[in-house]
Amino acid sequence: MDHPKLSPRARTWITVLLAASVVLLGGLAIRERARAAHYRYLLNKTYEYAFAELSTSVSELDASLQKGVYATSPQLFSSLCTDSFRSALAAQTALGSLPYGNVELEQTAAFLAKTGDYAMSLSRSAAQGLTEDQRETLTALSQRAASLDRTLRSLEQELYAGTVTLEDLSQVQDRLSQATEEGQTTAGSSFQEIEREFSELPTLIYDGPFSDHLAERVPNCLDGLAEISVEEAQARAAALFGLPAEAFVLQSQSEGQIPTYGFAAQVSGGELYVELTRQGGAVLEILTARPFGDTLLSREDAAARAAAFLTRLGYADMAESYFIDQGTTLTIHFAAKEGDVLCYPDQVKVSVALDDGTIVGFEARNYLMAHQARDLPAPAVSETSAREQVTDGLEVLGHQLALIPTAGQDEVLCHEFKCQDGQGRHYILYVDAQTGEQERILILLEDESGTLVI
Repeated sequence: MDHPKLSPRARTWITVLLAASVVLLGGLAIRERARAAHYRYLLNKTYEYAFAELSTSVSELDASLQKGVYATSPQLFSSLCTDSFRSALAAQTALGSLPYGNVELEQTAAFLAKTGDYAMSLSRSAAQGLTEDQRETLTALSQRAASLDRTLRSLEQELYAGTVTLEDLSQVQDRLSQATEEGQTTAGSSFQEIEREFSELPTLIYDGPFSDHLAERVPNCLDGLAEISVEEAQARAAALFGLPAEAFVLQSQSEGQIPTYGFAAQVSGGELYVELTRQGGAVLEILTARPFGDTLLSREDAAARAAAFLTRLGYADMAESYFIDQGTTLTIHFAAKEGDVLCYPDQVKVSVALDDGTIVGFEARNYLMAHQARDLPAPAVSETSAREQVTDGLEVLGHQLALIPTAGQDEVLCHEFKCQDGQGRHYILYVDAQTGEQERILILLEDESGTLVI
């Protein structure tokens, strides 16, 4: 069958349309390449700004630490420590903005975090002056900061000279997979030299979350108890829920500060996970994943079941602290009481299902780590004297003695005042029962689902 022939005019139109399509597609490709190049330009500028901010912040940290070593005035020393903390925080933020900051620079990031927190800790105790050990530690940190500052300045000069380039994220990934082009020097690979040359930090023992003594903590509550076998732990888990031992299957044997056995069982259409400590066989954690039905229990009934469960586990003299209502479950935080003192370091939390009242969650790490026989001192400051630390804008709603943990897991006996301001907002003020100084202020964000403490 013969195909109809196109007229010369039709062939001309088709040629014109094809040419126009080619031109249009070419223009779109050029525009997209230009747009991609513009985005890369902006991204590179962002990285350049982050690097410059990192270099500047480390230089400021170096200066503040050097001055702090020789400061004798408590006010000046406190101000320099605060400057050090602020510079370290700014350097951490800048480091995190670099594409390799969270991948390869663990030692650098750890140095900035620990140094800033240590400086802030010294700031809080500036009135007592520096001990010789603290001054030596501050000197060692100053020397590390000075070394890092020199390296960053040198690297910055190479960046400006063009002998080193800042990488983007894809280049970092290529380099980490050993696909970087030979002969190319990048800031990320240069930083690896910094990491390799970074000397070990001095031992930091202070009242803060990065103190080296925290890594050596042991659970006070389990001290002296014998280690149990897997079979004993399995039997204890089964007895806790009235199930046969064979229903619990060993899932994990974790190490760490509290070595544990973890067991799983199928119950109520879901999975139950129970973790017991190897030393002493105490229940560390309970987690339940199952569908929940309609809410049938009141908060009061759920709290009573949580308290009864704690009694079964052998927890005595526990008081409710606050609760969180998730709709299907109610989680109650309890703290131990010693006489008339509420001990916040010794906390456990219990979650109760609001459909049938079963225990679906439990966590006792804080209690097991902190609980011990204490010889609490009598308050040197009376409630009346401590109340003078509550400002005129707050109305005191309640008072009790409380033991609170510090950032470094020390403990401070305080007068606890629950207060309300003129707008009905609630606060908790802690006044040191030995010195009469304000120790901490918390804000209570309360609604129908519970209380958030900040």
